[in-house]
Amino acid sequence: MSISGELPGEGSDGEEEVFINEEDIIHEITIDDEDLPDRDEDDEDGGDGMGDSEVVDDSTYIFQGHKDEVFTVACSPTDTSLVASGGKDDRGFLWRIGSAEGALELTGHSDTVSTVAFSSDGNLLASGSFDGQINVWNTATRALQGTLEGSGSGFEWLKWHPRGHLIIAGSEDCNVWMWNADHSTILNTFAGHSSTVTCGDFTPDGKLVCTGSDDATLRIWDPRSAQSRHVVRGHGYHTDGLTCLSVTLDSQTVVSGSKDNSVHIVNVNSGQVVGSLVGHTNSIECVGISSSYGWAATGSMDQKLIIWDLAHQSSRCVCEHDEGVTSLAWLGSSRYVASGCIDGKVRIWDSLSGDCAREFSGHADVVQSLAIAADGNALVSVSTDGSARVFDISMFK
Repeated sequence: MSISGELPGEGSDGEEEVFINEEDIIHEITIDDEDLPDRDEDDEDGGDGMGDSEVVDDSTYIFQGHKDEVFTVACSPTDTSLVASGGKDDRGFLWRIGSAEGALELTGHSDTVSTVAFSSDGNLLASGSFDGQINVWNTATRALQGTLEGSGSGFEWLKWHPRGHLIIAGSEDCNVWMWNADHSTILNTFAGHSSTVTCGDFTPDGKLVCTGSDDATLRIWDPRSAQSRHVVRGHGYHTDGLTCLSVTLDSQTVVSGSKDNSVHIVNVNSGQVVGSLVGHTNSIECVGISSSYGWAATGSMDQKLIIWDLAHQSSRCVCEHDEGVTSLAWLGSSRYVASGCIDGKVRIWDSLSGDCAREFSGHADVVQSLAIAADGNALVSVSTDGSARVFDISMFK
């Protein structure tokens, strides 16, 4: 006997429902649920593998101003609801958590907006692009304050001085550029790398600049003279391009990650490699240092987030993911760290135990970047799916 159609309760999309009459039953068999095979997630969600995130959305707010992949996000350090984002649609936005009205489009870019960042006082916002231009906006007046230019080659990242209105940015032209954002003037060009400058930052005391490049070197610069104090390379260091770096709060140590799967520790003052954090088996995508503990976190394409004790140069715990880890952010001064993943999930990890304290669903594609609101109550993630999502993390403060 052949029966076609949908079973009752599963939705028939307008087709006629088919019911089985009592007299059609030949024999009734009782089956224990435990004997049933597990259904694949692919079967449950229609076979696209991302159905779980389509069904469950843990976000408290979604910003959907972008029309393509979103790559970068930043939260104001002084305004708890102000967020900036940038993406592949050549657009940046300044927007507020919880408000669909009044988003400011950061106009003027002609290529992917790859990096956004607020000044430490929250008064200025900079957006950098592969078009070789950085635009600086006044967050109070929402007006374009100035445009910063280099050689015309694309900018990979930008950072503000920890106390002033100076900006450094790494370029595809192998240089690092520094401007005074108040006057839109170039102060220095740091020349020395032989390939794209992929990552960098001021030391927290503002006295030095650390940059990493696809040329597999780390350079430590004097920002006043634009001269290299140290060039870190060769035996005992990375053998492939650097992807990320972070500087400890005391400005003494740089932790850098590379495409070669390695993580190294460098003394800022001596330029010496003082240790290696061994444990990853694929490209390192992100690194972050806790502001309260002597710990670092690294995320890799090997599907692991590892928490390290820097003093002992040892692994504290390994946080396993279903796919590669793309981004991370420590939640203020707490023991919790967030990770963004290729599977579209954002996870909160307890760095003391290594346990996953919370998993946030909502994104339908790769999570590209994470940012934490100034009051620590919200986490903002941006994704290849074209959205920015806000998740409540107030319970992890």
